[in-house]
Amino acid sequence: MKRGRSPKKQRQGRTVTQAEPSPGAAPCNVILVTGATGFVGRALCRRLLAEGYRVRAALREGGNTQLPAGVQPVTLPPLGPDTPWSEALSGVEAVVHLAARVHQLKDAAADPLTAYREVNLQGTERLAREAARAGVRRLVFASSVKVHGEGGADPYRELTSPAPLDPYGVSKWEAEQALSRVAAETGLEVVVLRPPLVYGPGVRANFYRMFRALECGFPLPFSGIENRRSLIYLDNLVDALLVCLRHPKAAGGTFLVSDGEDLSTPQLLRRAADSLGVPVRLVPFPKTLLRLAGRLTGKGAALQRLTGSLAVDSTLIRERLGWRPPVTVADALQATARWYREARKEEP
Repeated sequence: MKRGRSPKKQRQGRTVTQAEPSPGAAPCNVILVTGATGFVGRALCRRLLAEGYRVRAALREGGNTQLPAGVQPVTLPPLGPDTPWSEALSGVEAVVHLAARVHQLKDAAADPLTAYREVNLQGTERLAREAARAGVRRLVFASSVKVHGEGGADPYRELTSPAPLDPYGVSKWEAEQALSRVAAETGLEVVVLRPPLVYGPGVRANFYRMFRALECGFPLPFSGIENRRSLIYLDNLVDALLVCLRHPKAAGGTFLVSDGEDLSTPQLLRRAADSLGVPVRLVPFPKTLLRLAGRLTGKGAALQRLTGSLAVDSTLIRERLGWRPPVTVADALQATARWYREARKEEP
């Protein structure tokens, strides 16, 4: 990889200050991270800085601006087909594209699929073409296991036919296809990573609510569930992203990734409870009635994830790139539980 540029540059009438590498770091490159203020993005930025890279973050106008110290921010209009990328991409060696329109609980868009496509498809293709024009070598794209669907009896593999079932999954699959075209036309190295559910310190939504339910001692009707779910811990995903960023054999590849230890819902609940140091109360309840209750209460998707299977086979990234998750599931749950206990202290 080529050397990073000088720490200060004048761009469009203003000075842009780049982060200095940590003492003793090797000569480093500029990496542009989109979605840098998100759950995965913040962790990735910290890791890149620790590895000696210069990190630039593309921030949305009016959005969250909280970044790890040392990250250089560049503010842009919302991600879409006309986003101006030239300043953000100047001198950049590689891009890690995490920004996306994600699942909306109450989607206000008149046409959700069009709204997802504008950001996740058209915005991604625009970034890739501008990156190629700017001389960027590689783009790592965080896609989703949802391009394959919502699970089934067998683990997903990279060659499993895509069958997305919601607008988010459709837009991610279409973005992957667009990136393949850009790579063929321009020579840009594209790497696609398809993670399942990500958890770890800072997680919110259903995983956080699971810890809350365990802490409160609620009886949970999942003792009879015999499913299989793949997850990935935050630090494991960040590590996989770095491997995809650097490994010569990653170019042009699509990789499923996970912690490598699939759990049933009862197993996950018991191990999470152990990490919290609380007892777990699991009671039997027919799966069909659980799903019916989910449909009646508008929680069908959440209960499907708790009762159904969604597993991935991450053999390819292990064999081709030599990647192994550096953190075990046991240690990951312990770290998440420690963070949860501290987060609860700050709640009103």
